[in-house]
Amino acid sequence: MLSDFDLGNMIKSGRLRIDPFSQDTIRENGVDLRLSDEIARHNLQAKDFVLDPSDEASVQKAYSVARSGSLIIAAGEQVLLSTLEYVGMPDDLMGFVELRSTWARHGLSIPPTIVDAGFQGTITLEVVNNAPYAIKLSPGQRFAHVVFARTLSRVERPYAGYYSGQRGVTLPKKV
Repeated sequence: MLSDFDLGNMIKSGRLRIDPFSQDTIRENGVDLRLSDEIARHNLQAKDFVLDPSDEASVQKAYSVARSGSLIIAAGEQVLLSTLEYVGMPDDLMGFVELRSTWARHGLSIPPTIVDAGFQGTITLEVVNNAPYAIKLSPGQRFAHVVFARTLSRVERPYAGYYSGQRGVTLPKKV
């Protein structure tokens, strides 16, 4: 895993891209990422609506994406948020995205998220509010933490999938 020293050098050399970058987001063994102003919510559907993940139209119908000055997540709600930062990974580095512990202590959670070697883009985060009350987030707040690890060798096929180059919240792809 990379230390603050290693991360600083990788960013300075341009091997790891974080844009916009702020020096104070480098932590002891990772980098904090901030929230953008974009949120995707599940549309309120009739009780008989069934999401078909293999149908693009069904996936698009299930979500509404909006920009907001404050991101309010209702109790029990699951939303998609995006990082403010665009991350560019070299082909020998991957990342583990975690929620900053302060937010977890307030009742939020995110599933394990991996940033693959070669990935380029903002990171879409799946966020669930487990608290019995709504929680207000603001764009620009530090929200997620990425711990970076070097692969033993360069990957033969750097990430170039559906989410490559994404900017802002990207809805799930059809499966």
